[in-house]
Amino acid sequence: MDHSITFKDIKKNNYSLIYHLIYQNEKLSKQEIANQLHLSLPTVTQNLVRLEKEMLIEKSGQFESSVGRRATAYAICPQARISIGVEILKKTVRILAVDLLGIAFKKEELSLCYSNVDSYYKELSHAVQTFITSLNVAEEQILGIGFAVQALTSIDGQKITYGKILNCTGLDIHVFSQYLNYPCMFVHDAKCAATTELWVGNNIGDAVYLSIGTHLGGAIILNDQIYMGKEGHSGTVEHMTINPNGSSCYCGKKGCMETYCSVSALLEEGETLDFFFQQLRYGTLSYVERWNCFLGNLAFSINNIHLVINREFILGGHISPYLKNNDIETLHEKVYERTAFPGNEPFISISRSPENGVPIGAAIPFIQSFLNTI
Repeated sequence: MDHSITFKDIKKNNYSLIYHLIYQNEKLSKQEIANQLHLSLPTVTQNLVRLEKEMLIEKSGQFESSVGRRATAYAICPQARISIGVEILKKTVRILAVDLLGIAFKKEELSLCYSNVDSYYKELSHAVQTFITSLNVAEEQILGIGFAVQALTSIDGQKITYGKILNCTGLDIHVFSQYLNYPCMFVHDAKCAATTELWVGNNIGDAVYLSIGTHLGGAIILNDQIYMGKEGHSGTVEHMTINPNGSSCYCGKKGCMETYCSVSALLEEGETLDFFFQQLRYGTLSYVERWNCFLGNLAFSINNIHLVINREFILGGHISPYLKNNDIETLHEKVYERTAFPGNEPFISISRSPENGVPIGAAIPFIQSFLNTI
């Protein structure tokens, strides 16, 4: 018999099991908790009192009952802890407050042009602090701040290892953490989007996630985890060469997938996604042709990746709310025209992430860590 499990461990375990059970169900009564976990009512009561005292759960109404007294319902307090997600783009910044359920409950967008100078970091830190203050919560309720960047980061999120879009290679998280008294980290924006995808679509298992935004980003998901690879750049399919004589990419090479399959590659100067898709769905010929060409390039790229990783593909990013099922059907047809292994099993799907998947995904790692400690 294993004597290493102490009485203290069992108590901690019950506390954890009860919290996570309530977390997974919207509301539960004391009796249901006892039944589902095979625990005595006094044990459940004791832990509920403790969880309530720590403000992690709350009494949330009562269950309807045809006989006797109505049972009290218990639910978690979603805002017992809060994580902050910040998405840094060239000209704007999005700041979000995310609760323990991974839901963004407050957001703000500001116009702030990125520049790798201290005054920028100071101004943005000040804006983030003002946003946090406006939430009216105790400082210890804030778990941390995730900064989503269009750049590759070190595995621990403390440094930017490759940042050509914003020209910030080598940047240290200290530029923010010197002003903000919370744990801070950088997260690659495509990884953020994939993290949110994993959060909302449980049991994805293995997949290739393509985030099609202003720029293209990718992430490989293995066993419901984002696979970073040895140096942290696994999944950066955006720099796969499609045409060695193609247009120049921001990485300095030519004809990368980025230059064919990103929103920047699709839209003309000054055009918006709203306008493009309005024209496309209306049937304007030049837009239909451009879209077909775009889908052709995407199919070419997906086929190449699919030959290496024979898994499901998820299309996310700014383009995903505009995609319709017939776009995905066309994409499948174009892939099957090309591939050595045509099949009838669809393997490409549209993201299920909510809007603002990137900043939400920057906040989620802090929430996951917290939930793991309960």
